[in-house]
Amino acid sequence: MNNLQQLLESITPDIYERLKLAVEIGKWPDGNRLTSEQRELCMQAVISYEHKHLPAEAHTGYIPPKPHQHCGSDDDSTAEPDAETPLKWQ
Repeated sequence: MNNLQQLLESITPDIYERLKLAVEIGKWPDGNRLTSEQRELCMQAVISYEHKHLPAEAHTGYIPPKPHQHCGSDDDSTAEPDAETPLKWQ
């Protein structure tokens, strides 16, 4: 296992919260600003932690899927499956 993988495996929930806050506000807990490289690495660590330990709905930036909206009229349930229906432009 490489050093980066070992580091990612050692992230605790407390460290995850601190990294996430640092990315959000752009500062370390002591008030020092994150460099762009530090911010990028922290984001990667946060994403890696979330992917391994949290459900998709709890991931940073998660957008719930919208229900599929079918083309055609609202009462397509009575239409024949192969019948042509006009498109609705919204």
